[in-house]
Amino acid sequence: MSIPLEDNFQDVIGKACRGLGLVDTEVAKKTGLSAEKVVAIKNGQFDDAAVRQLAPVLGLGTDALMALGRQSWYPKNPGPIEGLACFNTPYEDMTVNSYVVWDPQTKTAAAFDTGADCAGMLKLPVTIGQIFITHSHGDHIVDLPRLKKATGAPAFVSAREPVDGAEPFQDGRTFAIGCLKVETRRTSGHARGGITYVITGLAKPLAIVGDALFAGSMGGGMVSYPEALETGRTSLMTLPEETIVCPGHGPLTTIGEEKRHNPFFSR
Repeated sequence: MSIPLEDNFQDVIGKACRGLGLVDTEVAKKTGLSAEKVVAIKNGQFDDAAVRQLAPVLGLGTDALMALGRQSWYPKNPGPIEGLACFNTPYEDMTVNSYVVWDPQTKTAAAFDTGADCAGMLKLPVTIGQIFITHSHGDHIVDLPRLKKATGAPAFVSAREPVDGAEPFQDGRTFAIGCLKVETRRTSGHARGGITYVITGLAKPLAIVGDALFAGSMGGGMVSYPEALETGRTSLMTLPEETIVCPGHGPLTTIGEEKRHNPFFSR
């Protein structure tokens, strides 16, 4: 079963308005729309002409936002990748993703976040020797004590956002999973210590991004909207287009898809 998109077009508009600090009357003034129309759009009333007026004012890609509004886009399934397992577990009123990546030759593995329940990870016929944390929000690390106890593996997290039981590291540190290389890239903004793990050595490169990027959107509740945009552009949109994006919520996507279909990063 496909995982639904984490955000729809009104979610994206709401995140942009909050990030820019714009209230409805200010958006109306900048777009020439009525405040009532702005509120209606933010409540999910899609209007082709109005959304076209709204997108550039909010710095959003018009075509990508229109596609979300028309519900005409969903990322292409990248297909199975040997060495990657994805887990989607319920947490309160949402679901959260976590991942295990392994060297197909040695079965040496690493877990990326824990999701709400790490039981599925523990059933894989691999040896989890490391745990990598994308950021410290509770839905991503709630099962960390259990995963550490079951595997005996050390956990690692950005030094900008310490977590009890995890070893802090500085931006740019590299790791290895068997013969696979793990590069760390700063993707702060959604969270102060946001880290993306770029993994090479499998059939396609992977980017495990936490909430720095969703299919067609990015995480809300940001500590810095400008920083989220900047690190997304410099750390993620510069990756090869075939890179498979493994987000903290929603379906898998690719950098190529996001360059064309994510309103925050497409133009």
